[in-house]
Amino acid sequence: MNLNFFDRKGSDFKVNHEDQQAASKLSKNILTLLPPVTSRPIVIVCIGTDRSTGDSLGPLIGTFLKEKDTAPFHVYGTLEHPIHAVNLEEKLREIKEVHFNPFIIAIDACLGRMKSVGYIQVGTGPVKPGAGVNKDLPEVGDIHITGIVNVSGFMEFFVLQNTRLNLVLNMAKTIANGLHETSTHFPENPTWSEIKWNLDQEQTN
Repeated sequence: MNLNFFDRKGSDFKVNHEDQQAASKLSKNILTLLPPVTSRPIVIVCIGTDRSTGDSLGPLIGTFLKEKDTAPFHVYGTLEHPIHAVNLEEKLREIKEVHFNPFIIAIDACLGRMKSVGYIQVGTGPVKPGAGVNKDLPEVGDIHITGIVNVSGFMEFFVLQNTRLNLVLNMAKTIANGLHETSTHFPENPTWSEIKWNLDQEQTN
């Protein structure tokens, strides 16, 4: 699945995956978009399929994240268990059954302008999976991360199939490292006893 446009509305940040500080810049930007203290579980949904090189960005990221400790984040969509056009709606229902009112970080591959290939973009709002290949799928995410893997404008499905794996792999590593760094800086949800203690302190002050 993919988007077939770049600089979409709501995409406020972009960085080249070859930037040596890309992962850290990515992490800092994502942290500004996450609710600082929330009872909503943070769920990362990596969209794509391992049957298309360009569209494997999401499952690669999910696989790399599963190999790391990303608590308190929850990760869905890997090479072994991808989330794609056929099962997207079903998987979203399952996620919402397991996690009450989740805050979703949606990740997807994207096609864009030639000069934008290799860039990672982050912003508020959902992604629209399948837009570039004329598939009507539900929008996903409270915020989104997309990686521009190739050029849009002509025979998008063929372009995705013929995208360089090296580029996709390196972009996936950068995004996964950025998300892992984000998880290490994201505060754990406070326990009820901590919330009660804070309330008691406020009442006595």
